[in-house]
Amino acid sequence: MTDLMETFIENREMVLPNHGNMLETAHGGNVMKWMDEVGAMSAMRFAGETCVTARVNQMNFERPIPVGETAFINAYVYDAGTSSVKVRIRASREDLRTHEKEKTTESYFVFVAIDDDRRPTPVPELTVDSEKGKRLREEALEAENGDW
Repeated sequence: MTDLMETFIENREMVLPNHGNMLETAHGGNVMKWMDEVGAMSAMRFAGETCVTARVNQMNFERPIPVGETAFINAYVYDAGTSSVKVRIRASREDLRTHEKEKTTESYFVFVAIDDDRRPTPVPELTVDSEKGKRLREEALEAENGDW
């Protein structure tokens, strides 16, 4: 069994000109890629297996991340099935000089754990042992059902 808090992963990507679009903000495809990578790391940390993206829930780009700022991505597993892993993933823009963060994008991905033959393989049971973990799981379950 793996605890929710053990799956929590954060990463940062500096938004450089080659990541930008014509408006000098992060291209949405790059933000999705970064979210997918961090989400997969969280799923793999949970499953102890290679995990591949199976589904991406609605993805809303609420505000841009300007070139020169940092994309701050965090993810955690909030639910699991037999071989599937549900991960909540959020992106924020971060000004490293002021430490100011503002949420820009949020989504819920489903990953599937696969074995060496690339076939679905079982994942462990998710445990939630802390109050913070319980709050994070509850928030994700509520938001996944349309409250976001």
